[in-house]
Amino acid sequence: MAKALSKSQIAAAIAEKNEITKKQAVEILESICELAYKQAKNTFTLPGLGKLVLVNRAARTGRNPATGEQIQIPAKRVVKFRVAKAAKDAILGAK
Repeated sequence: MAKALSKSQIAAAIAEKNEITKKQAVEILESICELAYKQAKNTFTLPGLGKLVLVNRAARTGRNPATGEQIQIPAKRVVKFRVAKAAKDAILGAK
C-alpha cells in the first residue's frame, strides 16, 4: 500500500500544477484549514470532496471489552467528514 502524501508533497504538487511557489501553496492550504476549523460549526463544504459536519451523539450503554462490565458512555459532540458522491465515484468508479 502506498504511503499518504505529506503536507509538503501536496503543496509541491499544487505549486507545480498552478505555477505558483511552494510557499504560496502552503499558505493556501493553511488558509483552507483555518477556514474549515472556524466554519465546522455551520458545516464546511469542499466542493467535489466532501463536508465537515458537527454531530451530537446521544448517551449510550457500552461494554468494557476486558471485563464485560457495562458502562455508561456520555453524550458528546463529534466532527465527521462526509465524502461527496463525486469523490466516491472518482475513487471507487461509477457503477
